Amino acid sequence: MFRSVLDRLKSMLVPETPDTAVVIFTGGVMRLMVFVLAILAAVICIASATTGRKRSFYVSKPLTTLLILLIAALPVDSSLGWYGWFIITGLFFSLFGDIFLMLPSDRFKEGLVAFLLAHSCYIAAFLPDIELRLTPYVLLPILGFGIWIYAKLYQSLRSLRIPVLVYTGAILAMAWLALERLQQIGGPGPFLAATGALFFVASDCTLAWNRFVEKLPAAQIVILGTYYTAQLLIAAST
Repeated sequence: MFRSVLDRLKSMLVPETPDTAVVIFTGGVMRLMVFVLAILAAVICIASATTGRKRSFYVSKPLTTLLILLIAALPVDSSLGWYGWFIITGLFFSLFGDIFLMLPSDRFKEGLVAFLLAHSCYIAAFLPDIELRLTPYVLLPILGFGIWIYAKLYQSLRSLRIPVLVYTGAILAMAWLALERLQQIGGPGPFLAATGALFFVASDCTLAWNRFVEKLPAAQIVILGTYYTAQLLIAAST
């Protein structure tokens, strides 16, 4: 009898099926912890890049992206769905892109391909939620900016003109779809993803301008700062 009473108390205190509120709380706390670690790693990465500490940079750059990937893999409600898996896959390709771009040898083309695949995954994540509409106030500013930035880069690209054109089309399509998704369905997730997409465009345009047009002051701070902000927001949108 005493044993049966203990068993009943145990079942009340530790239910076999976790309560939804407990799952959400635990997932939220874990995600917040990883989010803080990712920000710290990003700060170390940016500081290492600006001060020339190569060892620290080589460790902190992929580590930051791995932590951001983990954020996407820890959804608050414990269910990823197709959207979450596409975002995780995009972050996985981004990790390879980070590694290629930080290597001492010039692996720009390989990095470009890796990030092209990442944007393709983000496009695949955003697309199923929306109807394809050519909303003028969403599409035209993106299209106009894309034409302007590519025209500025064109003379310096040489053999990279076609690869960069394809990549520019992909990242602008990703940003357009993210904004269309925000405009059509709204909510915190689409807002985070759309804001992240715009930060991604800002990061890549700064990188391209710094590489092909002219060196910019504090370029690494701007490039990495906007890049990690973009990835953090997109990961948090899952």
